Amino acid sequence: MAIEVGSKLKGKVTGIKNFGAFVELPEGKSGLVHISEVADSYVENVADHLELGQEVEVKVLTVGTDGKISLSIKKAKERPRPQRAPQQEKKPEDFEKKLSNFLKDSEDRLTSIKRQTESRRGGKGSKR
Repeated sequence: MAIEVGSKLKGKVTGIKNFGAFVELPEGKSGLVHISEVADSYVENVADHLELGQEVEVKVLTVGTDGKISLSIKKAKERPRPQRAPQQEKKPEDFEKKLSNFLKDSEDRLTSIKRQTESRRGGKGSKR
């Protein structure tokens, strides 16, 4: 099986460093899982998440021209995102009705505010 970008493979952890872990892949090749690709949460110490000899599933991120293989454990665990349900079409009259109600409510509020303001200032209908 050829090692291609995007493929998921089983491998064995052969080395743990501060910056990540080396994983032996099929066909005797090995790649690096960078510390940022070990887990979904923050990883301060790779050894807290992985052990030498541990079997892991990895996803191939890149295969360099120099033969370096970049791997990810967290992306190998990714599940497809759930499909969104299609939104129901809103009828134009729904919008028109909402707009009409908004304008009526807004006019009522403005009238109420005007009355309160005028009564405080001694406007229409108030005696001085």
